Amino acid sequence: MSGIEAHPYSDAVVAGGLVFVSGSLPLRPDGVVVGGRAEALAEAMETVRRRLATVNARLEDVVKATYYLTDITLRDEANAQFCEVWSEPRPARTVVEVAELPYGSVVEIDIVALAP
Repeated sequence: MSGIEAHPYSDAVVAGGLVFVSGSLPLRPDGVVVGGRAEALAEAMETVRRRLATVNARLEDVVKATYYLTDITLRDEANAQFCEVWSEPRPARTVVEVAELPYGSVVEIDIVALAP
């Protein structure tokens, strides 16, 4: 394996009626890491959407989200995104501040969804 897109795990796995989506970085399909705060959040969510689609799941199927942020002050923007993407009742969610993420990303989103 080589390059930014190479990884030793599955993007999404269906098991026990659930879809487990691996941590999704703000990484465009062409391998470019998106910088900036709002832009990175938006692209990380697009990565989630693309990974869900590989198993015919949608954002509407999500029951749990975990946001990993390198700066906890990004939490307000993550909250705004979360409320924009999901309506009530929203999925369960956890926000964790971490020291760093791959490729210098500011956010990574981990998802659990109901299998279609």
